[in-house]
Amino acid sequence: MIDYETLKLIWWGLMVLLMLGFALTGGWDLGVATLLPWVGRNDEERRVAINAIGPTWEGNQTWLITFGAALFAAWPLVYAAAFSVLYVALIFTLFALFLRPVGFDYRSKVEDARWRNGWDWGLFVGGAFPALVFGVAIGNLFLGLPFNYDDTMRVTYHGGFLDLFSGFTVGTGLLAVAMLTLHGAAYLYLRTDDAVAERARRAAIAFGLATAVLFGVLGFWLARLPGYQVVAIGDVNGVLTPMQKQVSHEVGLWFANFHAWPRLWLLPALGLGGALLAAAGAARRWRWLALAGSSLALIGIIVTAGAALFPFVLPSSVDPVVSLTAWDAVSSHRTLGLMLGVVVVFIPIIALYTGWVYRVMRGTVTVEQIRRETHTSY
Repeated sequence: MIDYETLKLIWWGLMVLLMLGFALTGGWDLGVATLLPWVGRNDEERRVAINAIGPTWEGNQTWLITFGAALFAAWPLVYAAAFSVLYVALIFTLFALFLRPVGFDYRSKVEDARWRNGWDWGLFVGGAFPALVFGVAIGNLFLGLPFNYDDTMRVTYHGGFLDLFSGFTVGTGLLAVAMLTLHGAAYLYLRTDDAVAERARRAAIAFGLATAVLFGVLGFWLARLPGYQVVAIGDVNGVLTPMQKQVSHEVGLWFANFHAWPRLWLLPALGLGGALLAAAGAARRWRWLALAGSSLALIGIIVTAGAALFPFVLPSSVDPVVSLTAWDAVSSHRTLGLMLGVVVVFIPIIALYTGWVYRVMRGTVTVEQIRRETHTSY
């Protein structure tokens, strides 16, 4: 049987993997929806963009649903605290996501330009707003969230919705929007042709550069913010409570892992280089290179954030000691072991099925195709 400490590390990696799965696939959908009002100048062009993601967007949500389920089962304390602190933001995000299925399903039900235009803007909100909230949430992890646990492990929240927004967290939100819009633009550039593809290409250049600049600026900003570091903890191979550790809170500590393991600097280099590679690929009209660059940018940026936070999962700004980490926020040894057996079976199935769907749905979506398939397009 795998020891408890190793299982805790494995589940940290699995949560990052699930987050990457959604970002890489669902990121196409969010990015395309964000670009929809601009890449399509008329109804046919917008239907081209929508049809590029229409057959696959629902399947991509599997990664997000799996992430939520795994969070509940593997890190129950994180689930409880996060949904308490971020409740209002998550409710708004949920309602924004509601606009996506109804937008896809109902925009073509009425032959009215105002009706369709309204749903197109609804799809934009359903793409841009969740990306912004996800980015703001990640930014708040670096600042610490205002929660506390008492001796009975009951969580209390000490802030309000507007407290989640600061200069740094708005910056991380904008980075998330830019990063996912870049990913959607690169995908749309690959899957479309003519005017839609050209506008997507220009968007990939612009958002590739914006992603690189924002990532660099936020990195320098983070170096000047107080960070968290575990300086003492109990037996990480045993059952721990959040109070069984000592935490230091000082400026610059978010880069402690990078100083301890210098090879980790390859991760931010990958994020920065991937964004610039995507912009360069789009500028040279190399479609696959642009998509590869946007994918590398997502992987580099997300894993950089995970490497900086480790072992913290949910830092507390009220009392650093109760900050939740990979060592003390997890379920029992038996639960983690049973769940590992489940994900070892089902994550490869999800990945293979997703790959098969994209292979079946491959090809370029054009205006001529939309005209021929009027009754089956979105």
